[in-house]
Amino acid sequence: MRTVLPISRIREMEPYMDTKVLDYIHEGQIEAFEGFESFDLVAFDWYDVRSERTAASQMLVYLDREDLFVFCEDHAAEAAARAVLQVPEEEGLPNGQVLYRFFVRLLKGDMDHLDQLETDISDGETAVLSGARQAYLDRIIAWRQELLRLKRYYEQLDSIFDELAVNDNGLLDKQSVRRFVNLGNRMERYLNAVQSLRESVAQLREAYQSQLSIQQNDLMKIFTVVTAVFLPLTLLVGWYGMNFSSMPELHWKYGYPAVALVSVGIVAGLVVYFKKKKWL
Repeated sequence: MRTVLPISRIREMEPYMDTKVLDYIHEGQIEAFEGFESFDLVAFDWYDVRSERTAASQMLVYLDREDLFVFCEDHAAEAAARAVLQVPEEEGLPNGQVLYRFFVRLLKGDMDHLDQLETDISDGETAVLSGARQAYLDRIIAWRQELLRLKRYYEQLDSIFDELAVNDNGLLDKQSVRRFVNLGNRMERYLNAVQSLRESVAQLREAYQSQLSIQQNDLMKIFTVVTAVFLPLTLLVGWYGMNFSSMPELHWKYGYPAVALVSVGIVAGLVVYFKKKKWL
């Protein structure tokens, strides 16, 4: 028998599963993979890369020689499991091969998702390095979170496939064992791709921080130049603020215009000097 049910209805399978097993599952003691003499228990957090949904849903798989049950935490996981498990033309296949095809269909589209992530990250890196001022920090954070979710997802599946390939209790036929070995190799490739993308995102974040630092340095440079240009004028203001009786404008009618011209000349001379030094 093969079926998909919500975890809340797990007691309905009591005629097909040992009561102790049901109690064991109900208590939440199961880990990613546990192999017993006559059955296997597999638990993992399914992550749908084809939707905008970021939450993971737990799936619990029970496998013995006659039965294959999938218990799901929510409706999204249940719909996905039904779509990839209950295929009419596979009714005559052994449970091991059906379980292999279940995982293959569940992972369909993951490589395309990784390729799209790689393209997006590469485009983001090009934009940042070209000096684009668009705020990329939110996108970088989103990429990091997505890659972390994928890393956890593929790590648990990699461990499960390795355990299934060992086949200690002999539930799987030789062909299924070979296929789970191949699935394990695929998970390693996925993990390597995710790790490479995480390194790219880390480098992108450093490049983004460098661009921000460059922009801040340019702003501080402008402030410094403006301060340097007007520093001589500040000196003149301070000097004239002392109100000495010997100030030239008190005895010469062109005193104020002369000071104004000197101030303009100082500013113009400093601006020309800074441009010559390429500080402006």
